[in-house]
Amino acid sequence: LKYFKCDMALNLIFHLLWIWIIFIVVDALHDEKLSGFFYSAGHTNNWAVFVCTSRFWFNYRHIANVLSMYHSVKKLGIPDSQIIMMLADDMPCSPRNPKPGALYNSAFHPINLYGEDVEVDYRGYEVTVENFIRILIGRVPTATSRSKRLLSDYQSNVLIYMTGHGGDGFLKFQDAEEVTNIDLADAIEQMWQKNRYHELMLIVDTCQAASMYQKIYSPNVIALGSSIIGEDSLSHHLDSTLGVYMIDRYTYYALGFLQSVWPNSNRTLAEFLACCPKSKCLSTVGVRTDLFNKNPSKVLITDFFGSVRNIAYLQEKLEPDIA
Repeated sequence: LKYFKCDMALNLIFHLLWIWIIFIVVDALHDEKLSGFFYSAGHTNNWAVFVCTSRFWFNYRHIANVLSMYHSVKKLGIPDSQIIMMLADDMPCSPRNPKPGALYNSAFHPINLYGEDVEVDYRGYEVTVENFIRILIGRVPTATSRSKRLLSDYQSNVLIYMTGHGGDGFLKFQDAEEVTNIDLADAIEQMWQKNRYHELMLIVDTCQAASMYQKIYSPNVIALGSSIIGEDSLSHHLDSTLGVYMIDRYTYYALGFLQSVWPNSNRTLAEFLACCPKSKCLSTVGVRTDLFNKNPSKVLITDFFGSVRNIAYLQEKLEPDIA
């Protein structure tokens, strides 16, 4: 009986070992299949530029839009040193804010978006069309600090997100000036000519947003607008305590999608592009992919919203220069 029990135990261990080996092999084959399905990432670093062009308390939601996207990319690994954020007004410190120092994107699950970990690079009257264009093309004054520079290169994937009030072919900056779709297209072309991006994604959340990517002619650009020409982009819900709308509809649903994404996620760019159908957005989301030489269904969403850290191993000893 003792030997019988011993044989049973050995057989059980043997079978468990085989199950474990089969699991490891299947998992490896699955990972290999996935890696073969997606395009290999040709970039080595990620940058993000977030721009809110609106002032005044009733545009509270535009600040919430930007801060929501900002926290999404930080969660996925893009550090503040590679994020440029422009906020045209300081809603958290507004005298009309009944919750000083705080800003929210939801009336139902209030989470303060304006914590101590938020770094704003350009604020108030620093948010101008000139400064925005200079950031993109890299022609900033020599005294500009590194934290206010877009130090991207030919191996950078760059995400640009803009929100505010706009119309057919323009986006207003602080009700004082406008950036046109031609200005934006020429700035992106200069970026390409100066090797300032590998691939670029433009997202515009404003009325008639699709008009802002109409004139772009540079390669490796994918663009998205929260509304097509002739349509308004709408807000999501009201907070009766604050007396303002909290967030725009497109950004609300885009944020919901990004909350399900993690650094090792296999969610694709095509899924993100379809995250806000007209039944949710109440506007038609416009997408332009003709300048982008990849199938969005085979591009990971983290190629633009996440961070890559490629490590190069040296084969020889590196001697420090102490002279």
